[in-house]
Amino acid sequence: MEKFQALRDAAKKRLQIADHMLTMTYPFVQDPKLLVAVLENVFLSLTNAMNSVLHYERTFKRVPLFQETFASRMSLFKEKCIERYDIDEEYLRLMEEIRSIIIEHKKSPVEFSRKDKFVICSRDYQMKAISLDIIKSYIFKTKNFVNIAEEITSKNESIFR
Repeated sequence: MEKFQALRDAAKKRLQIADHMLTMTYPFVQDPKLLVAVLENVFLSLTNAMNSVLHYERTFKRVPLFQETFASRMSLFKEKCIERYDIDEEYLRLMEEIRSIIIEHKKSPVEFSRKDKFVICSRDYQMKAISLDIIKSYIFKTKNFVNIAEEITSKNESIFR
């Protein structure tokens, strides 16, 4: 199995995990802290899908070697793949937004649950609320992006069998 195929499968698996956590586990436990775990799986799904396309392009030598940092992969994806495959830049904004929420969560001195929301406070008490509806929209957009990545990376799949 080529690396891009493994990454594509990992993206689908992470999306499946996030979806299961949101639709099955969350209604059962009703703990808004679980939304952060769902968000992390959504982010991993997005980045694995992006990496899958990049490694697919690398296999056909359409992109140069790249560093395994988020910034360099994101930059290369934006530069080489967005236009080539007519991918909406909304997915890049989605990745950046989710990444910033996860970073804020890790740096956050205070976080709490209020009603059906998980609230993250920054050091200067700027608040960011994560709700069920926001996560559902993220999952919907991520499903679309993973499908696009799968469509791109499965074009010449018969070559690798």
